[in-house]
Amino acid sequence: MRVLVTGGAGYIGAHTVQLLAARGDEVVVLDNLGSGKIERIGSTPLVNLNLSTATVEEVEAALREHAIDAVIHFAAHKQVGESVAKPAMYYADNVGSIAKLVMAMENAGVHKLVFSSSAAVYGNASGAITEAAPAEPISPYGATKLIGEQILSAAAQAWALRAASLRYFNVGGAGDAKLADSVALNLIPICLDHIAADTAPVIFGDDYDTPDGTCVRDYVHVVDVAEAHLAVLDALPEEPGNVILNVGTGVGTSVRQMVDALLAVSGSALAADVQLRRAGDPAAIVGDVTAIKEFAGWSARFSVDDIVNSAWQARQPAEAQS
Repeated sequence: MRVLVTGGAGYIGAHTVQLLAARGDEVVVLDNLGSGKIERIGSTPLVNLNLSTATVEEVEAALREHAIDAVIHFAAHKQVGESVAKPAMYYADNVGSIAKLVMAMENAGVHKLVFSSSAAVYGNASGAITEAAPAEPISPYGATKLIGEQILSAAAQAWALRAASLRYFNVGGAGDAKLADSVALNLIPICLDHIAADTAPVIFGDDYDTPDGTCVRDYVHVVDVAEAHLAVLDALPEEPGNVILNVGTGVGTSVRQMVDALLAVSGSALAADVQLRRAGDPAAIVGDVTAIKEFAGWSARFSVDDIVNSAWQARQPAEAQS
């Protein structure tokens, strides 16, 4: 296939680009390099375009020029806190981008799309979450992902769009040092930044109703997430529709377990600094991944140890990795 990957120079996008190229697909990246890194995609052709400001005609031209067969859509703002501070920007850019992309695909006759959604659509849900759980996002970021899903479902009723929306949980690790998550927005890179600065990593709350009192989350390796996109793309049915699928491991790991594992792999003698709970943090949330296994035959291959070890190794100087 000829696959266009929007946001393909980003963390998850670049891992997906690498896997597509490795299996022989022709890949084109659409990215304005605002947060993506050109070195992540190597010689992969780049359409330097900002979806949030581009016209439908510009996106359509890129699809036609490269004879695209399918699209994997990652490009979006993705910071929950920033979305609370700048909600209008998130709605304008995230929702506007997918709307223009879908219109351009219809015009260009491109019928296959895999959308990077998020478990943030579940809001304050807790426990083992299936795709049938209420979608009640509590941040503008989560709301824009849900609206993106709704656009795809509506478009699939209007024309022959074959789509899937992947709601993934806590992504971590690295498949390659140059593809590592370099932005400290999630627990793993934040904790590694603390360790590098020789300051105690922070745990928010240790009085939850969980085995060790800290929040429990579903951590999934970034390579598993990238492989999920390929598996779902290959499994898209012939009939139009938008299938909603969780991407996770189905296994919960506590924040303390994750922090302790990162401290251990780094050899640090630091101890976690436990602070008060943050508002809105559910005690435990884990993805039920039965549906994606049945739909695409996909299951996560990597463990939490794999996530921790690969994230730590990717932070080491190049000479230490050889």
